[in-house]
Amino acid sequence: MTTTPSVPVVMTLAGHDPTGGAGIQADIESILSMGCHPVSVITTITVQDTSDVIGIAPLDAELIVQQARAVLEDMPVAAVKIGMIGSVEGVQAIHTLLTDYPDLPVVLDPVLASGAGTALATEEMVDAINSLLLPFTTLLTPNSPEARVLAQGCDTLDACAMFLLEQGCEYVLITGTHENTARVQNVLYGNHRRLEAYPVDRLSGEYHGSGCTLSAAIAALLAQGIEPASAVHEALTYTWHSLDRAHRLGMGQLIPNRLFWAGDESEDEDPADDDTAHF
Repeated sequence: MTTTPSVPVVMTLAGHDPTGGAGIQADIESILSMGCHPVSVITTITVQDTSDVIGIAPLDAELIVQQARAVLEDMPVAAVKIGMIGSVEGVQAIHTLLTDYPDLPVVLDPVLASGAGTALATEEMVDAINSLLLPFTTLLTPNSPEARVLAQGCDTLDACAMFLLEQGCEYVLITGTHENTARVQNVLYGNHRRLEAYPVDRLSGEYHGSGCTLSAAIAALLAQGIEPASAVHEALTYTWHSLDRAHRLGMGQLIPNRLFWAGDESEDEDPADDDTAHF
């Protein structure tokens, strides 16, 4: 007998971060916060603290596939979020899964380097992501350095976005925290053009897992049937509040408080509409 789940199921394929700040743990918290049920497939075991990634051990590609299929054949997954993959073989494994489930909304956060700049992807992995995963991607969420790596040779971020759209993804959201601008410019592209900008002021800290927070939240909102532009706006607002209430738990970057809504602080403020907000 087929039953309809009381909440949408969202699958995350990402690395394990022992600090709990990024990767699988960050995705789980974000997906739960958006009102969905998270299911997780670990792609890579990492050795890291809140300052940097020290080492990675990608899981065997067949194990990635087995983890995912066990859930996909049992539960009605409504959306997929992809984060750190760790190897070309992992990219190929995920390509196989997406080929078998082509109708699922897919949010791809191309984790190519740590927050401290340590490379987490080879040139071969970048090529594989472009050719094997972007054609299945509903929404790609690179930061500006990642966009430039994925679209090498492009001289502007707008050009990077157009190149990435041409690879087959439906939407591209380039986040602008790494750019030297007074306000952070987060820009959504689709239909071969620039669709909408989401400018907000900056927070002063450095954060561990902000990209994971954003992309997982978008995936959860897409799983609920929310259209992409609205999902991006809501997820950016949620991410800003998570960063604004971040915890100092280690000696490196702050860890977002993705469960801020469970406390007593007000969550009604929209940082995109507030001149005093920071991001």
